Amino acid sequence: MLAVNENTHAEARYARQSVLDVIGQAGQQKLAESTVLVIGCGALGSTQAELLARAGIGKLILVDRDVLELHNLQRQLLFDEQDVRERLPKAAAAARRLKTVNSEITIEAVVTDVTATNIEELLRPVDLVLDGTDNFETRYLLNDAAIRTDKPWVYGGVLGTGGTVMAVHPGQGPCLRCIFPEPPDAGSLPTCETQGVLNTAVAWVAALQVTEAFKLLVSTPTVAFKLHAMDVWQGSMTSVTVKRSEDCICCARQRFEFLNAERSSSSTVLCGRNAVQVTPEHETIPDFAGLSERLAPLGVVRVNGLVLEFTYGVHRLVVFPDGRVLVMGTTDIAEARGLVAKYIGS
Repeated sequence: MLAVNENTHAEARYARQSVLDVIGQAGQQKLAESTVLVIGCGALGSTQAELLARAGIGKLILVDRDVLELHNLQRQLLFDEQDVRERLPKAAAAARRLKTVNSEITIEAVVTDVTATNIEELLRPVDLVLDGTDNFETRYLLNDAAIRTDKPWVYGGVLGTGGTVMAVHPGQGPCLRCIFPEPPDAGSLPTCETQGVLNTAVAWVAALQVTEAFKLLVSTPTVAFKLHAMDVWQGSMTSVTVKRSEDCICCARQRFEFLNAERSSSSTVLCGRNAVQVTPEHETIPDFAGLSERLAPLGVVRVNGLVLEFTYGVHRLVVFPDGRVLVMGTTDIAEARGLVAKYIGS
């Protein structure tokens, strides 16, 4: 890593950024000394990672559990067809590409599923975390870990043509559970796989997330914390000031239900079945009619009154009335959880 105030080449690289009054030479130096963790290297995460690398963040740690597929290229701007042909893990492909964009920073790829057992270790060496996740369970887990380890993070979500962003600064403003006390039930909301996502919406949300990250890294955080909601198709954006809940179960009462595995789904490999059962953290009643409508354009859907079966490629997902999902065609727990998050929702 090159120190900004010791190398004229680095000064030239970031000249258009460090001249900004909101960054300055001192702010650029802070970026060069910062370590940022990006969880999820899909649409949001890959865009975040590229913006951070080009801005001169000193060290990037990129974490993702998935491999690249052709449909990713529509919105995951960091990757190309060769990455897909090689079936590279997203974190590895992102790191390889970004090292050609900025060879003067440190980039580490971690191919893993983020869970309650490893998230605190991932957060320990970093200054800030960016949310590029694809499911609510991981976001609530991240929120728990960030509050317990006192690490700022920036929430972001995108679906269809819109998205939301909020910066979380532990001890200073609200956390995710102050604003959204409970995650939605599995299957109750559409996903990017079923509703789609516009690549320009991804770019807008990721850009705002990275901007919020810059603010946290280079300056004293403002006392006004805001939740931003935007729709790129409508050309609209709404920002509302949000406040910390004095009774928040996470940041106020310091109860970390997701980190302590009190509120997480469980996954079990079924012996001799080439299948994984993913069980939600509490019993839910799936909306089979709604799921059928959303999934029908993507594969084969059958409902027999007792279960819903969705077949996509080599995988078959069987949704039970209590919310359990049996993922056929794999014994990889991370892959099974990813398929459930993509098609059913977390």
